[in-house]
Amino acid sequence: MNAMNDSLGETHTSGSHGERAAIFRGARGSENVGPTLIPLRSPLQPPNAHHNKTSPAASMLFKGNSVEFAPLQVIKVYSEDNTSRAVEVPSDITARDICQLFILKNHCVDDHSWTLFEHIPHLGIERTIEDHEPVMEVQSSWGMDSHCCLYFRKNYAKYEFFKKPLDFFPEHMVSVSSETNGVMNHSQLIQTFLSSSSCPEIHGYLHAKEHGRKSWKKFYFVLRRSGLYFSNKGTSKEPRHLQFICEFSESEVYTLLNGRKVYSAPTDYGFCVKASKSNAARDLKLLCADDEQTRTCWVTAMRLFKYGMQLYQNFIQPYQKQKSSPMRSISENSLVAMDFSGHKSRVIENPSEVLSVAVEEGLSWRRKSCHRLSSHGSPSTTHSSMSNIAIHVAQPWFHSKVSRDEAQKLITQHGLIDGLFLVRDSQSNPRTFVLSLCHTQKIKHFQIVPVEESGELFYSLDDGHTRFTDLLQLVEFYQLNRGVLPSKLKHHCARITL
Repeated sequence: MNAMNDSLGETHTSGSHGERAAIFRGARGSENVGPTLIPLRSPLQPPNAHHNKTSPAASMLFKGNSVEFAPLQVIKVYSEDNTSRAVEVPSDITARDICQLFILKNHCVDDHSWTLFEHIPHLGIERTIEDHEPVMEVQSSWGMDSHCCLYFRKNYAKYEFFKKPLDFFPEHMVSVSSETNGVMNHSQLIQTFLSSSSCPEIHGYLHAKEHGRKSWKKFYFVLRRSGLYFSNKGTSKEPRHLQFICEFSESEVYTLLNGRKVYSAPTDYGFCVKASKSNAARDLKLLCADDEQTRTCWVTAMRLFKYGMQLYQNFIQPYQKQKSSPMRSISENSLVAMDFSGHKSRVIENPSEVLSVAVEEGLSWRRKSCHRLSSHGSPSTTHSSMSNIAIHVAQPWFHSKVSRDEAQKLITQHGLIDGLFLVRDSQSNPRTFVLSLCHTQKIKHFQIVPVEESGELFYSLDDGHTRFTDLLQLVEFYQLNRGVLPSKLKHHCARITL
């Protein structure tokens, strides 16, 4: 293994990163100059933030006894519904800082999944901007007419591989040093990627687009710390058979948004490696996997090889802040269940009684909501149909008239982790709804069927065996119980407006 790495390292450094594969050969694009940004006061800027009189585009930084001024610039950030807001920020602001700013101003729940994305429409690609990356450096690589933009949305899978690495790195795709005898637990596997002394390797078949042609060809690829290679002789990993393609110090990995249409990709699971200072399509190293799990494995490994321990620091930083600020846990521990039904209030200590009271309160709330709506509704509107409108329409997980393809795209954008879901109207049957759920990086769709009995309408996922008076009750049940589903409902897809 060491001899092979040494040999590949020499191939990598000779010439211009060694002998590049013919399928990826192309002219190097010229370096693009980033756009000039004109400072303006943003609606997101805190009211107590003041500009320096002598430098209107500057923010004060206190270092010791001196005061320094960091230049301010304007960035525009989009949400999933394509609304946007411009914000004036210091030139050294990171992606995490921008996310925190929008979380604060939009009153979002900070569950550590909010992410900034780089979207390059003329190439049809996008990527997660890592939390530590300076955003102005990302923008500086954009061309004047490229229409590149930043998106603010959730990505639940951003650091999920630290929690469940064996789910992200299938055993048949990963090779590590012989010290572990091929048997690894979760922590050992991720440690091999974070440690510079270990030599993990990702290998398997990928489709690659031949330069200057529309055709794709399947090759056996090998990913190491030194870069990405493919074998020109089957699955051979001998140095003489491995062709160097690229390394990651000056490159980023992106996913293809519509690879079949734009690049004639053989599957929907395309990705690419792009040089940081080039926005030319001819310089992209286009690749395509046969399934989502394979693509996720390659993309995640490339991120780890590029950033290493920095990604782990990004992952643990929010949790370290939580530990240092115990105020939330103190307030939660102070909550008790109270009964105000009698002449005197009392603390409910029996857990079973607490649960029954909570259920009764929920049902009471539903009845009141339905009564309010029915009293303001039209005479022709039934109490049952009105209750259906009352409960689910305002819920953040309900997406109304979203198609099957749009639902899959929305879930994919939020990160393919178990339990990610949304509820939508059925396109084939206007009386029913559909639960779209992610499990094992695959999106499955379950029809929610209305069941009528004695003039009352119920909803069910299992042909009427388990019935619910409304969609909210159904979702709440499956958030606590897996039932007929492959996993519990854990995270919902929600759209925000900036």
